[in-house]
Order: sequence, then C-alpha cells, then structure tokens
Amino acid sequence: MNNNFSYLNFIKFSQLNLWDFKRYTTSIVNSKYPIVKLSDYIQEENSKIKPFENPEEEYEILGVNNKTGLFDAYIEKGSKINQPYKIVKNGFLAYNPYRINVGSIGLKTENQKYKYISPAYAVFSCKKGLLPEFLYILFRTNKFNELIRDNTTGSVRQTLSFTSMGNIRIPLPSLEIQAEFVKKYNDKIKLAEEQETKVLQLENDIEKYLFEILGLKINKNMACAKLQFINFSNIRLWGIDKILGNNAFVSDKYKLQSLLENANLYQEAFRGKSPKYKDSTNAIILNQKCNRWNSIDLQYAKTVSEEWLNSINDNFKTKENDILVNSTGEGTIGRATYIDKNHTNLLYDSHMLLLRLNTELVNPLYYTYLLNSSFGQEQINYIKSAQSTKQTELGIDNLKLIEFPYPSIDIQNEIVAHIEELSENIVNLRKQSKKNRIAAQEEFEKELFE
Repeated sequence: MNNNFSYLNFIKFSQLNLWDFKRYTTSIVNSKYPIVKLSDYIQEENSKIKPFENPEEEYEILGVNNKTGLFDAYIEKGSKINQPYKIVKNGFLAYNPYRINVGSIGLKTENQKYKYISPAYAVFSCKKGLLPEFLYILFRTNKFNELIRDNTTGSVRQTLSFTSMGNIRIPLPSLEIQAEFVKKYNDKIKLAEEQETKVLQLENDIEKYLFEILGLKINKNMACAKLQFINFSNIRLWGIDKILGNNAFVSDKYKLQSLLENANLYQEAFRGKSPKYKDSTNAIILNQKCNRWNSIDLQYAKTVSEEWLNSINDNFKTKENDILVNSTGEGTIGRATYIDKNHTNLLYDSHMLLLRLNTELVNPLYYTYLLNSSFGQEQINYIKSAQSTKQTELGIDNLKLIEFPYPSIDIQNEIVAHIEELSENIVNLRKQSKKNRIAAQEEFEKELFE
C-alpha cells in the first residue's frame, strides 16, 4: 500500500480484516528491522478465577492507567465481586480497550504484588522472539499511538480489540537488540527517577531546615495533657475540638505572630472577583488550579470579557510581592504562591485570596514557604475541621488567624536566600528528569523507526 494516497488503490481481498477505510489509509511502518504482524508474537490470556465462590476470601485487584501502567489498586472480598476476574502473571500485559488510545496499558512485573484484574481488560503475553519489556516501551511511543488510533473502532468511543491489535505491524529486531533497546531506555528512566528522588530529598530538606532554624516543634503539651489551662485571648474558635486543635506547633526561638494580632504586618487582603467569562479573548483570570504550590500555571486560566477586566480596580490585580492563597477547592485550600515580576497585573476569581504584606516587616517569600509547609498546612486543616458547614472555605478572616514565627526581617531574608538556593536545585533537577524521560522515549523511537 502506498502512503502517498492515489485516487485509486487496489487491496487484496485477503487483506480485508475489517471493512474500515482508515485501516487502509494508515501510515506505513518504516524501519531497518523486519516488519512483522503483532498477532504472530502475542497470545491472549483468559485464565480466570471466580471470587464469588469464596465470599470471605480477599482478592488483590490490579488497575491500569496511562501514567504508571499496571498498579496495585485495591483489595476486595469475593462477596463483592460478581464475575470471573482474569489472572495476570509476571510478564503479561493488560490494557483498557476503551483507553488504549491514551496509553492505558501496563506490564506486570515483580513491582506489582497483586495479580487479578477485571474482565473488562484485555490480557496477553508475548511469544518467543518478542520481549514483553520491549513491546511495553514500544506501546508508549508516539508512533505506536498513531498505529493504535488507526486501528481503533467505533464512532464515539474508540476501542481496540485484541484481534485489531494483532493486525498492527511492528518493527522487530533480534532478541539481543531488543534487550539493548530496553537497557538504554531503562538507564535513562533510572537516571530520571534518581533525580526525582533527589527532588523529594531537597523538599524534605527545606521543611527540616525551616523547623530547625525557627525552633519549631510539635506542642506535646497540647497533645497529651488531660487538664489544660488556656488564656481566653488565645481562643480563636469555640468548641473543645477547636481549642485542642489550636497551636499544634510551638517555637522555642521566636514569638508566634498572626496578622490578626499585628495588623502592621500586612497592607491589604482581597477576595477575588466573580468573573464574567467570555471565550477566545486575550483577557485571563486565574483560578485555584492555576495555583501550583508557589508557582502559577496559566494553562488552567480562563478568559473573560476585556471590558469587564478593564473595569476592575487595578489595586485588585496582582503586584510583585503579593501572595495568592486558595480559599476553596478540594485538596487545594491554603495553597499559596508568591507573585514575582512575571505574573503581575493578573486578576483572580472569588475562590482565591490576595495578601499584600508590609515588606519592611515580613518577607512575602518567607511567609509563603511557611504557609505551604506542614506548619502552615496543619493550621489550615485545623480551620477546615472547625467549620460546621459543608462548604469549607478559608476566607480572609481565617487567613489572618494563621500564626508564624516572627524573626527580624534580616533573618527572614537569610532564610529565604537559603531556601531559594535549594529551590533552584529542585527546578534544575525537575528539568533534567523531564528531559531524560523524553529522551528515553525519543531515542528508542528514533532507533526503531525510520
């Protein structure tokens, strides 16, 4: 078949596996290695168990997604499973026929301890001459995704049956070369994982440094004492659970301050505006998803009417040294981001708060680091648990209740400088990790396809 389409194309009847135009206009696979039909090298695995026959026994169930592949999902009693489940052995592959086009496939290795999966998934193994690891990596290449999309069926929900998968043709080097490909790929991925581990270590170092330099410790007296005396002035919210939850940490170096206690520490605090959305404009407004733990991701921003945006007082728009804090949002309440010079003059919706500190007394980055640390987030969780309504919200008044150690501005600046150095290393490691993951796939694909 010629990939440069002609007006008239002749196809042998024996080649018509399915009556589907796109199967005969798909791109040709070019490689210096032999091109083989996948069905000659894979076989479907349909061995099953019947959990419902042992209602009290617990079964370890696998799941598949497009990020991690196969993973240990959950444990379920046989009484909760009303159909036979497939057995997945080490070296088997499994995929979701309805999501294979977005990479929902996985390889069972020793890392996954569970071994059963829903019959909705297709499970298969590789025959002699094809390494499962090689095929799994091949599945995750852009070229193979094109081939998968060309072989899916359905007008709305695209699916790839096991039979259709078998019709796909792939380059197949010798077993020795396949093993070399796998090793090169895994070496790059291992390097990326080592860099990601270093990122986690550095993030823990930041938290550890903050606690050590500020003398922050868990308030054991609050957690253990049976009889406690609390000053009336220290009670922020009423209720025994609220009193016991207050002051989870103490500092043996610095006095804890809040914006409520010392109004000189901040200039202004705003709630965002309820937007008037409008498609395809150049005017954007931030929402909670844009707030990514001390960074702004504009891909989640929405567009609004330019006339409406221009009608908002500029004082409400972000300025350098401001802090944006999420007021609502599942799992994101209290998430804070320092506004640098690259994200000024932006508007934010009513689910976000803007805090403008007195920079002569408080370094905004120092405050942001503390708010995003377990020290700040513990207070956020306390405020959330103290609310009786279903709609949990931080709000400006509660934001002012949050306490933080208050050293001199010079000490704050020193702390920020040290954390900024660690943060720069984190950014560089993340870039290197991402680069290595992309390179692992691109190099594999470049060597295999022409």
